[in-house]
Amino acid sequence: MNQSSNEIHPEKKASKSEMVFNDIGRLEMINVDKDMVLIECEGGNVEVRFYAEAVLNFRYFKKGMEKKHVTQAVIRKHRANDWLVEEDDEIWKLISVNNGMNISGTKNPFRMNIFSSEGELLLGESEQGLSYTHNGRLMSVKSANDNERYYGLGEKTGFLDKKGASYTMWNTDVYAPHNPETDALYQSIPFFISHRGKTAYGLFLDNSGKTHIDLRTDQGTYQFMTENGVLEYFFFEGPTLKDVVKQYTWLTGRMELPPKWAIGYHQSRYSYETEKEAMDVVDAFQEKNIPLDAICLDIHYMNGYRVFTFDEDSFNKPFEFIMNLKKKGVHVIPIVDPGVKVDAKYELYQAGVKEGLFSQYLDGRIYYGEVWPGQSAFPDFLNDRVRRWWGDLHKFYINLGIEGIWNDMNEPAVFNDTLTMDVQVMHKTDTDRFIAHEDVHNIYGFLMCKATFEGMKDQLNGRRTFVLTRSGYAGIQRYAAVWTGDNRSFWEHLQLSLPMCLNLGLSGVAFSGADVGGFAHDTSGQLLARWTQVGAFIPYFRNHSSIDTIRQEPWMFGEEIEAIVKKYIQLRYQWMPELYKWFKEASNLGLPVMRPLVLEFPLDKETYNCADQFMVGEATMIAPIMMPDTTHRSVYFPHGEWVDYWTGKRFEGGQYHLVQADLTTLPIYIRAGYAIAQGSVKQHSKTIEQDMQVHFYLPNKEVTSLSYDSYDDDGESYEYQNNDFSNYSINITVDHINLKIEVITVKKGSYKAAWESSWKIVLHGDFLEGERYLTTINANKVSPYIQTDKEIMLDIS
Repeated sequence: MNQSSNEIHPEKKASKSEMVFNDIGRLEMINVDKDMVLIECEGGNVEVRFYAEAVLNFRYFKKGMEKKHVTQAVIRKHRANDWLVEEDDEIWKLISVNNGMNISGTKNPFRMNIFSSEGELLLGESEQGLSYTHNGRLMSVKSANDNERYYGLGEKTGFLDKKGASYTMWNTDVYAPHNPETDALYQSIPFFISHRGKTAYGLFLDNSGKTHIDLRTDQGTYQFMTENGVLEYFFFEGPTLKDVVKQYTWLTGRMELPPKWAIGYHQSRYSYETEKEAMDVVDAFQEKNIPLDAICLDIHYMNGYRVFTFDEDSFNKPFEFIMNLKKKGVHVIPIVDPGVKVDAKYELYQAGVKEGLFSQYLDGRIYYGEVWPGQSAFPDFLNDRVRRWWGDLHKFYINLGIEGIWNDMNEPAVFNDTLTMDVQVMHKTDTDRFIAHEDVHNIYGFLMCKATFEGMKDQLNGRRTFVLTRSGYAGIQRYAAVWTGDNRSFWEHLQLSLPMCLNLGLSGVAFSGADVGGFAHDTSGQLLARWTQVGAFIPYFRNHSSIDTIRQEPWMFGEEIEAIVKKYIQLRYQWMPELYKWFKEASNLGLPVMRPLVLEFPLDKETYNCADQFMVGEATMIAPIMMPDTTHRSVYFPHGEWVDYWTGKRFEGGQYHLVQADLTTLPIYIRAGYAIAQGSVKQHSKTIEQDMQVHFYLPNKEVTSLSYDSYDDDGESYEYQNNDFSNYSINITVDHINLKIEVITVKKGSYKAAWESSWKIVLHGDFLEGERYLTTINANKVSPYIQTDKEIMLDIS
């Protein structure tokens, strides 16, 4: 939405009395027990809780204004902890008996710093410390080091490093513009990581109302502020970037392993308006041998935009339609918005009114807002009874054969001046307590996804579901994948999408993506080709475009572009075994699939703000071309040795190289000393794997050893949680005489992948010439190998 100069009218500023911050004052008393430390000060209280060896919780509130925790982001409970208290006239100190971490500071005024057990200052408080205003704003000001970098904060626009900017957390439907100054967007994840090179720590501000995080550090400080009477944050000790991500996702949860079809290619448009149009698109994919796993249905599939309906004219046989697509290996993902059309004859609306399930004002009046169906009511997702009702409604879709849902407009978006629900609406929580929408706005979409995910999971008889969302809050990874909303078909938006997805990954959301080709405006063939190349390696891979734009299915720009787009969609499926392995790690450890270089190379300063390259897992680096009419770029290679995926050319790390890449080529590099798994080209994810290979990229040393852990399961059930999966540990040792391969089966349960009876090990290296003696351990049989100058291929059967 464009803005006028009226937006900076001086009368729009908060009054001086609203923004005068008062210091918390002197410390009055410290009360210690195993459950909590209560620190009482003149202007407020601070509570300290212990969650884990490296995770502490702090809650600050002005006296008389404490509000209860409602976000549901945190899935862990605090633990008992023994604290030692030391104090004198000026200094106070808390020492954790568990790990030696200590919290200490001055008494007058009260200040608080966090130190490691070795005495290193981890999080320092500035001279401003903790403060409050009379209308409920609370602020904490921390000291900042010159060498600190800041990552995370979800899908915020701008560079990878968030230092130097200020951010507001308030979920907002922003159709336009999307640019570096657009703030806020659809997601609010008030978590960030401070990276100092050798060490890192994390901070999560857990508040579902409007919050502000200011990382402008010119004065040697940064600050964060809440507007609703409580300031609660979690501190994560690290000490590495990966440690912090693991600690944060331990606290807020990790995604369940998605079904394999959800990791495949998805095609969408606003909208495929009829059964025939959607079926024609799917048929074209199959006729052209372009892989496809899902087609998304936007709002036109519904009867007058009523959720949980199909239009009887344009989709008059939805069950047959969906079943026919399933036979072709294609899933249907319908959009579901929270707005329920006001219509006395609409059963869903009737039930919501009769049972008191819609969001209301305190006097009992239902809140109505205009969205796609016109005047609409909005389920009160703060209440568990409403969430169960909403989740149960998804039986409508499941009975039609649908296994995935797309939640949109769930900020919630409303067509009015504020773009959302009236903040005076009073939600009824699970404990029958009323709370204003203003205080819980940022979790509305999160709780809608929770209802959707749990409803789908409960009714799918052991099959995994997939939920996609536009809006969310910290912990959203437990319930849904995230896409970055209504982007544009501009090269700048392709560039913008990388740091957004990378920071989402560092914020716990391992399954994210941006609309390939751009949603609004007209894309071009060249832009679609380059964006598809990037999309093939981004966790969520969907092409989506708006109703008023030219079509951007793979074949819409002539044979040359079609061939390029097809090549990279096929490549996605060849890489599926490797991607699936990293999705499994994300579900186990919370680490992202798509990673900024700094996560793997935290000591390399050249990676600290590098966001036009990224890693897939630990071994693969992608360096896309994101400028028009460009066939070369500068690529930074971190320390080590790197191998061109296409040509085998080797690059020495720790420096930049100018590389050539015509429109058909995405620069892909494999880290020497590592391995990747590859499969066959497939029409969809359920196609049986025909050519499973594990490629080892040997460094140029006379003797080397390396290993790879493969992972596979049935891709659709939860049996992997019962240890029913396939897992091999493959170890390679090679020198100028001997080649030793050790294949250790770590497989558990009864699952046997189709490829297990026959697969290949491929060795890549510049020093592989000449005859070698081959020995194997725990491998059934290794055929005579095929050897070229730089490659050895062995069949395992």
